[in-house]
Amino acid sequence: MDVEDPKEVVRRGYDVLSEHYERAFGSETKYGSWIGELLGRLPETGTVLDIGCGTGVPVARSLVAAGHRVTGVDISQVQIRRARELVPGADFIRADATTLELPQGSFDAVVCLYALIHVPVEEQPALLERIASWIRPGGWFLSTTGHRAWTGTDENWLGGGAAMWWSQFDAATSRAWLVQAGFDVAHEEFVPEGDSGGHVLFWARRSPG
Repeated sequence: MDVEDPKEVVRRGYDVLSEHYERAFGSETKYGSWIGELLGRLPETGTVLDIGCGTGVPVARSLVAAGHRVTGVDISQVQIRRARELVPGADFIRADATTLELPQGSFDAVVCLYALIHVPVEEQPALLERIASWIRPGGWFLSTTGHRAWTGTDENWLGGGAAMWWSQFDAATSRAWLVQAGFDVAHEEFVPEGDSGGHVLFWARRSPG
């Protein structure tokens, strides 16, 4: 029996659970301080890429409202359709970030919140290198990664009737991959979620050289 491509599980999961996910997670509150800090690190009218942008709320919407140019990328067609409706001032692309082609040095920052954990771990180092190439020297990468190594599926994620799939290594491995890709890790913190789990937030800067 053929094993289903995990990326298809992710794509379909977000297609089905787009609105359900929005209700289940308070992203407006959770992301607020991170967006505020990012705004303080961007130049006036900066360019930002949001990988795993979802509906564009709150990241793309907040950045556009502050005068920045935003490109959002997501694997889910439903998420992209809703993002175009909710944040008409940004550009949105339905694509798999691991095969996305973008000009080198074209962004002042890249944001990737709760999206890298849906990329197969064997593809993550190469994706981080691609992301580094898209950021101008001295620009910022804001990302969440796994805290502990784990790969698996929830067949009824959030009780919404659709499966979801994750793939992550531990924080130390993610940090090493960031450095290998050409980033200087400026800050790292554990972000708790639920009773015992959580993720790691990284602020990493593209090396000037």
